[in-house]
Amino acid sequence: MPSEGPASWQAFLAEPERQWRTGYSAKTLAHCWENACGLPDEIAQMFDGPAELLLALPEHRVPLDGGNHDSQNDVFALIRFGDQTCAATIEGKVNEPFGPTVGDWFSNPSQGKQERMRHLCSLLGLDEIPPSHIRYQLMHRTASALIEARRFKTDEAAMIVHSFSPQRMWFEDFVMFLRLFGLEAAPDTRSVLTLKSGQRLRLGWASGSADFWLVEI
Repeated sequence: MPSEGPASWQAFLAEPERQWRTGYSAKTLAHCWENACGLPDEIAQMFDGPAELLLALPEHRVPLDGGNHDSQNDVFALIRFGDQTCAATIEGKVNEPFGPTVGDWFSNPSQGKQERMRHLCSLLGLDEIPPSHIRYQLMHRTASALIEARRFKTDEAAMIVHSFSPQRMWFEDFVMFLRLFGLEAAPDTRSVLTLKSGQRLRLGWASGSADFWLVEI
């Protein structure tokens, strides 16, 4: 279904009335991406050389092993840069946190949660369950990118946080997540690594304009 503008994105939200609010990530992200008519500049800068948006799907669901809940990604994008293609999940943020930590989510885990954690760790190339302070959302958003990269047979996967917070709220959570892979994070800087599986993974924090979270329409 082709988009007819930012309002088209609202229908795909899990809770359309509650989540579509000025100053929050869903509405902000929609206005930013629609205004760009392609890749927003700050997202394009996460790639090597000129980058082109091939396809963008809002609120894209990716099934994960264990449990009944998919990972619902704010935007899934197929991106071409040079002679390479990338399957990217985009996590929009204004001031909202990344949700529960691993410690909170995995406290007294059910069999389904144990299965999911094993699945996520396998995809991310982690030998053990991450420390309790790591945000679970960053794990399954990154895993979604890796799953879709395999499905679409792209050259790499990417998980990019598209933040519109002038104070860069929750950036420290992203820093701690990258340290799982031996990487140091910096705003508007990309990090690329090759996982044990051989998949190439790109991680980045892109700073969007705060003007978009002030839009009332």
